[in-house]
Amino acid sequence: MDRQTDRYIDRQSDRQTVFHIQANLEDELVQEALKTGVDLRQYSKQVEAELQRIEQASIKDYIKESQNIASLHNQITACDSILERMEEMLSGFQSDLSSISSEIQTLQQQSVSMNIRLKNRQAVRSQLSQLVDELVVPSTMISPVTEQEFLEQLHELNNKINFAKELSFRETLACSDIQDIVDRLKIKAVSKIREFILQKIYSFRKPMTNYQIPQNTLLKYRFFYQFLLANERTVAKEIRDEYVDTMSKIYFSYFKSYSSRLLKVQVRNVLGIIYLPISEYIMTTLISCVCVCVQFPYETLFRSQHYALLDNGCREFLFLSDFFMVAGNSALDLFNSVMGKTLSMFLKNMSAYVSDCYDSIAVFLCIHIILRFKAITAKRNIPALDKYWEAVLEMLWPRFELILEMNIQSIRNTDPQKLGVLDTRPHYITRRYAEFSSAIVSINQTFPNERTNALLGQLQIEVENFVLKMAAEFPSRKDQLIFLINNYDMMLGVLMERAADDSKEVEGFQQLLLARTQVNRTQEFWEINHNRMITFVKESEALMEKGQLDKLKNGEVRITQLVRGFSSSWKQSVEALSQDVMRSFTNFKNGTSIIQGALTQLIQYYHGFHKILSQPTFRSLAVRSELINLHHLMVEVKKHKPNF
Repeated sequence: MDRQTDRYIDRQSDRQTVFHIQANLEDELVQEALKTGVDLRQYSKQVEAELQRIEQASIKDYIKESQNIASLHNQITACDSILERMEEMLSGFQSDLSSISSEIQTLQQQSVSMNIRLKNRQAVRSQLSQLVDELVVPSTMISPVTEQEFLEQLHELNNKINFAKELSFRETLACSDIQDIVDRLKIKAVSKIREFILQKIYSFRKPMTNYQIPQNTLLKYRFFYQFLLANERTVAKEIRDEYVDTMSKIYFSYFKSYSSRLLKVQVRNVLGIIYLPISEYIMTTLISCVCVCVQFPYETLFRSQHYALLDNGCREFLFLSDFFMVAGNSALDLFNSVMGKTLSMFLKNMSAYVSDCYDSIAVFLCIHIILRFKAITAKRNIPALDKYWEAVLEMLWPRFELILEMNIQSIRNTDPQKLGVLDTRPHYITRRYAEFSSAIVSINQTFPNERTNALLGQLQIEVENFVLKMAAEFPSRKDQLIFLINNYDMMLGVLMERAADDSKEVEGFQQLLLARTQVNRTQEFWEINHNRMITFVKESEALMEKGQLDKLKNGEVRITQLVRGFSSSWKQSVEALSQDVMRSFTNFKNGTSIIQGALTQLIQYYHGFHKILSQPTFRSLAVRSELINLHHLMVEVKKHKPNF
């Protein structure tokens, strides 16, 4: 066993030796020596000798520096002593700092605790201060009502009352200490407010030289009523009832007096045209009035009356809503309690007027006044008078339609033979219709109404029929046309002054006037030429179209008479036409148009006459040399052009 161990150790030693040999062989110096062929043993001895030499030199250097080394040793020893003392000092400091940190932490905890206590005390103090302030009642809480301080103190008292109620719900014991004082102050304040407001309301009953606005004196005391409503509803109701009763009487008295004064300046009308039998020769187409004094018509007074109602009604509704703090149906009911008697009086007076009124324009103006005022209240968002407006309109519309229907029926039943002497000038009935219709049309443009338009359409049809029946009374066709043109032109002129150019009435009479004017132009021309030349031209043109113009080649005598007759009489005929037109037509513009149309037709037919006589059938006629030169005729005709 020991042998094996020895052999094992030897093998390990040999392996290490081989390892060291391999490591030394890898050394650069050894490899260089091997390359140069140096003997390693000799080289090892040289190295060993060199090491010994160096060791001896190092010893000598150490001996030489022994004193310095000793001094350095002493210094190091002294530094160690100093560092040891510093370590002990720092250890003491560390111990002191640990103690201070502990004290600081303790102080911090105490500070946090004190801060929390401070906040809690401040919160409690704030609530207690508010509670105390709300509970404390100054000895000078209620001053005279007329002073400005009263309103401020009343606000403060109201806050204390509300606060006391809130505390009573929480069962706060401090509330019982001031409840009796607050109740007594409340009773005192209610008594003063009641007396003050009632005095203000009673002062409204005093006569006023000029109508003033009493609500303004109450509106600045709006909080008084609010205080009463919150704390003493019985007194609040008493004040509201007293105000309603007082203002109802004031408005009724004011408007009754105002209406009676308006009636004194109303026109006292004598109906120049009334609804009487036709046999009495009084035309009832329109209900117009002849005034016997220069005063105001009913519609003007109606507007003044209802404008005052509009102004006062809107202001009263706003005051009631604001002062008495009502809205919706409650505000409307309160307004009706104040203004109900006045509105009923208005409706009663209106009913009395409408039942005996035949002035359709006045009624129609009243309707549009109401429509305008209704739009104003809607724009102001005040519904207080809406029912009244509707009641008035329900009263006025049927009456207006009835009067129009009576006018329509009267026109329809008119007998032209009972209207006196015939005249080609515009008839007074058509003039009144034109003025009436233009007034209604111009008013109706603001708030168009289809029923009104339909009735005006029926009236226009009856007037047109009436004009035709009147024209039929004239024996000559010429007078009939002149009468129609004069009446159509007059009605159109009056309508165009007020109605829009595109209105149905204007367009209708424009068409009628144009048609009659064109017919009259031909009629006038025929009278100039006695219908002979125009007949010849028409016959010849018809035969020319068929190629049978030779049928007239034996009409030399007829043609000669036409040529010479025209040449000798056309100037006199044109002059006579001009004079006749000036006498016949009230509107010279229409006369000018008719003359120009007739002269134009004259030139056209004479040009056609020239053209016919230039055909081969008539070229050999000697009378062709007597034809008037067409250009010369045009120049001469221009001389006769009327300048009205």
